[in-house]
Amino acid sequence: MQKIAIVGSGFIGRAWAISFARAGYAVALWDEKAGAVDQALRYIEMLLPDLAGNGLLYQAAAAEVRGRMRVASSLEDAVAGAIHVQENTPENVELKQEVFARLDACANPDAVLASSTSAILPSRFTAGLAGRARCIVVHPLNPPYLIPAAEIVPAPWTDTAIVAKTAALLRGAGHAPIVMQRELDGFVMNRLQGALLEEAFRLVAEGYASVEDIDIGIREGLALRWSFMGPFETIDLNAPGGVRDYVERYEQVYRGIAATALPRPDWQGAFLDGVEAERRKKLPADKLQERQAWRDRRLMSLAAYKQQAAKNIPG
Repeated sequence: MQKIAIVGSGFIGRAWAISFARAGYAVALWDEKAGAVDQALRYIEMLLPDLAGNGLLYQAAAAEVRGRMRVASSLEDAVAGAIHVQENTPENVELKQEVFARLDACANPDAVLASSTSAILPSRFTAGLAGRARCIVVHPLNPPYLIPAAEIVPAPWTDTAIVAKTAALLRGAGHAPIVMQRELDGFVMNRLQGALLEEAFRLVAEGYASVEDIDIGIREGLALRWSFMGPFETIDLNAPGGVRDYVERYEQVYRGIAATALPRPDWQGAFLDGVEAERRKKLPADKLQERQAWRDRRLMSLAAYKQQAAKNIPG
């Protein structure tokens, strides 16, 4: 088996471990915090049977997938022989600079060095590295073993062959890579999510709708299509003549909406107090973890359904 190294074993690191191990890779996990990897593996062992029960381990048994993972004794041990290193340390530029300097010094020269960062541009922590051409961001949507999309974000000096190699690795592991042509604050997913959140906050802040009404609009409306189509395909199918017909019909509507989109709403203060109060009334704080587990079970069911449905749809 080819080897992948996981550096940092928190929620994202352990999730990547599942994703790569079920795809057939040998996975070595390392964390500078003593006992962190053991804790991560206990969590993984608890989760694997549910994934197996939903057919999400690619026909492998839970024990088989678990057997592909091991605790690395050091960072050097983790990356030795690895074809890909996935770093998952906290969102801190200085820390990532330090970690990537160590990775560049000890990983195989042809290994890809990838960061799971959700916000830091790769140019900010790879600029001074001798091997900076092999450095890249691979930002997952959490958890990656249930949500296939993952953003590939190159620095200005990332070799295009590394981008292609990383995209191929992700596709082979069952992911759907979003391949950015160049880096940009927020990448793709956070910019799209941020645009929706900005308008959701505005509609509530200005008294047009409640928090729950906004959630209904997404949950029982837009998300039903968006769970299997993107926005461009959605509008292509929402006008008789396709995407051009849609734009000719509705662009003026969206132009009018955009004119009211600034200034941005304030997410803090009394407004945030109100949003939190409405959410806590619907979901008490002591039920958050229970609801998170419910969310993951629903994601498992959705992932299993989409996997099965894809087999029955031509093209």
